[in-house]
Amino acid sequence: MMNINVTRSSLPPFEEYIKKIKGLWESGWLTNCGVLHQELEERLSSYLKTNVSLFTNGHLALYNAIKAMNLTGEVITTPFTFISTTHAIVQNGLTPVFCDINPIDYTIDTTKIEKLITNKTSAIVAVHVYGNICNVLKIKEIAKKYNLKVIYDAAHAFGEKYNKNPIGNFGDISAISFHATKVFHTIEGGAILYKDSQLKDKLCSLRNFGFINSEKCEEIAMNAKMSEFHAAMGLCNLEYIDNQIEKRKRLVNRYQENLDNVFGIKSWHKQENVDSNYIYFPIVVNKEEFGLSRDELIELLKDNNINARKYFYPLTCDFECYKKYSADVPIARNISNNILTLPLYADLEIEQVDKICNIIKSRRKKND
Repeated sequence: MMNINVTRSSLPPFEEYIKKIKGLWESGWLTNCGVLHQELEERLSSYLKTNVSLFTNGHLALYNAIKAMNLTGEVITTPFTFISTTHAIVQNGLTPVFCDINPIDYTIDTTKIEKLITNKTSAIVAVHVYGNICNVLKIKEIAKKYNLKVIYDAAHAFGEKYNKNPIGNFGDISAISFHATKVFHTIEGGAILYKDSQLKDKLCSLRNFGFINSEKCEEIAMNAKMSEFHAAMGLCNLEYIDNQIEKRKRLVNRYQENLDNVFGIKSWHKQENVDSNYIYFPIVVNKEEFGLSRDELIELLKDNNINARKYFYPLTCDFECYKKYSADVPIARNISNNILTLPLYADLEIEQVDKICNIIKSRRKKND
């Protein structure tokens, strides 16, 4: 029996990709911001309604977004994220100060940020999670009050809008992932989103070893350029992105129909005033109410050839390399210990969603 995996990459028709890359054999221009790279930046800028600079992956996009802000000292962030977020902070020579999350949408708890601010704090690095958008208005208010920069890890937020305002227009700068498992992908890739067009030249330099031109290098930087082959995949996938999101929405709605009334299971729901991309479908398992723990439910699903994921687990502050930083984050730890993302991708079938849900419901504890 074929496994149902937690995610699967969407691919354009094979012939379309071959047609898109055919010209590379004629031009021989494979990287260094070629014509496909430039076209993808322009197309994404139009689609996302903000400035876009492409990078070779989401991590280097976030790393360079932080670097571009010229930060020092401490940054307030969340441990409920993929480890890339914390790596990017520390790799920039900064100290992460971990703030707890709220139990509703799992984004950084804005009521707890201010007490963590010190005279060393230079920024807030917040994370949009599962397509849930941070409290961007409150974060903006806090940042203005304390003169802090705001960087968003928007890896999960491609194409989303809050109150009809594209997500890349919040904060000083955002980084997004185009990894193969994301709603929109370039196989590997990422981008920085920003309102201030004056950042463009700096970001171009940061992704090209710090060069200003072939004879001038002003700072130490990395090679983080996206290749033409990756840009070609992005251009092909962009043609189908709205359809992919609609397919995901249909599947999420089916999950909710099946699981919303299951005792001990808390399902994901779209935030009000957010145009969602339906990137993940997480559930939180309450063992006392449901009858199985999160980990026991994973094994049950695995026995039925269904691969779910403990995401995010563990918290980044609980990895050995970050245990030296203090973290009073009880809500984040509770959610991390009980959260499970169920299979979700555009080509998943409704019948497969029903199968997953029926297995879950078959083991639920009755609510007397």
